[in-house]
Amino acid sequence: MAASLAGSQWLRIRAFPVPPPPLLRRRPYLLVRRRSLSVSACAVAGPADGEVRVRFAPSPTGNLHVGGARTALFNYLFARSKGGKFILRIEDTDLERSTRKSEEAVLNDLSWLGLDWDEGPGAGGEYGPYRQSERNYLYKQYAEKLLNSENAYRCFCSNEELEQMKETAKQMQLPPVYTGKWATASEEEVQKELEKGTPYTYRFRVPKEGRVKIEDIIRGEVSWGLDTLGDFVILRSNGQPVYNFCVTVDDATMRISHVIRAEEHLPNTLRQALIYKALGFPMPSFAHVSLILAPDRSKLSKRHGATSVGQFREMGYLPQAMVNYLALLGWGDGTENEFFTIDQLVEKFSINRVNKSGAIFDSTKLRWMNGQHLRALPSEELCKILGDRWKTGGILLESEGMFVKEAAELLKDGIDLVTDADKVLSSLLDYPLHSTLASVEGKPILEDKLPEVASSLISAYDRGELQTALEEGHAGWQKWVKSFGKLLKRKGKSLFMPLRVLLTGKLHGPDMGGSILLIYKAGINGAVDPQFGFQTLDDRFRLLKELDWEALRTQSEPQPQPVATASH
Repeated sequence: MAASLAGSQWLRIRAFPVPPPPLLRRRPYLLVRRRSLSVSACAVAGPADGEVRVRFAPSPTGNLHVGGARTALFNYLFARSKGGKFILRIEDTDLERSTRKSEEAVLNDLSWLGLDWDEGPGAGGEYGPYRQSERNYLYKQYAEKLLNSENAYRCFCSNEELEQMKETAKQMQLPPVYTGKWATASEEEVQKELEKGTPYTYRFRVPKEGRVKIEDIIRGEVSWGLDTLGDFVILRSNGQPVYNFCVTVDDATMRISHVIRAEEHLPNTLRQALIYKALGFPMPSFAHVSLILAPDRSKLSKRHGATSVGQFREMGYLPQAMVNYLALLGWGDGTENEFFTIDQLVEKFSINRVNKSGAIFDSTKLRWMNGQHLRALPSEELCKILGDRWKTGGILLESEGMFVKEAAELLKDGIDLVTDADKVLSSLLDYPLHSTLASVEGKPILEDKLPEVASSLISAYDRGELQTALEEGHAGWQKWVKSFGKLLKRKGKSLFMPLRVLLTGKLHGPDMGGSILLIYKAGINGAVDPQFGFQTLDDRFRLLKELDWEALRTQSEPQPQPVATASH
């Protein structure tokens, strides 16, 4: 265990005896006397050939969490920024919970985010297979190597015996570590149990005392004492390897140079460092990224809303926005800029600028950022996304064409999520005139001689003036509005508000000229699905002609309250 790896080109590691502290509490039930050890590791470069190789290793036991997606992103950005390799490895040793369906979902989410991997499922590579369930032969090979070098031993303890050890330790107020019962067993004792067919595990032989120290890229120096660890299992009695053993063997044999992962894995580094050393593998550099927190600073979970990449995808978020936002959770380029494409992130990314404190997940900011990326899309791409959405949603008959292009341009500022597109276009095409006029906000418009404006507007429509102006586009509309305002001796809000209400049925909305032009065109080109119930400009003017203004005015007036009489 004290063998040095100082000859490695990319690792400095020292192992030397450490005298026990004078007041160190001894564990009286630990029967094995072993050398104490201190390990100090500092990664200073990369593999011998200098190639950066990083990996993302999800467990296919559920959906890809945004925390996992950010870890994958940081690995991807680091690899691309260094001209290295990004490896995808599936950690599916949890046979009961791992499913191929979950694996496919994770792979689809990564592909959707644009995080293409150089090696892994579907991509191949010279260090495969890339599923842990297909690498059992390798784990058994290295477990035997540890057994032969006496860094591991067979443990025949039953579950009952292990529970009794925990109970004894609890009564003595000591850590619940394995007592080392089989650590010093003779060959005869071991052989006897093997002949009886007694189930056994492989346990790693941990030095009794000492410390393990690493230099984490994000967190700086981190160290652990060995006195509370105890000998840990690396191979279960059913032949299945334990997580920390698998990970170490995989990272070493896949020549991973940097392990960038969530801070919840930091305690695992202790066991992994001991296994690296015992097998003679050079250790990679470690960088443990902070957790993503909810607004209340608790760990982000399902109770806070959407947490998986798939959920955000279904909600109408763009992959560009997700990548941009996730990158900013714990990282920044040192400027106030917050808008990045993935290529810009690759250019700017530095692992040294990753913050070690937790990052708050702000869904409001993510939504805002999605809107920024949506509006930054090339016009053709934006039109395709919105057009497909509008046709699928049963609003339009066709997903492309001039109407879609003009609608996308007019409405894009009100769309932050792709799913907003349905509501925004539906609102534009809707004509809720009665409810608007009956509302509290609509009352001042109604009382400002709205029937007179309506009468003049109907006359202009009957003479064909409005239609002629709309045929000429924005310039024709603006020219007509100006002359109509002069006719009524109105301008500004007193002109535009009644016009908006009468023509769109609403008090607010996107640019009025653009809205009226789209409504007009929708009526003459048949772009809207008949099932939608769209009212054309002709329909709207028929309704205006039939409107009972006196009844509306009466309805809007406050009704007298009955006077309560006292009873005798």
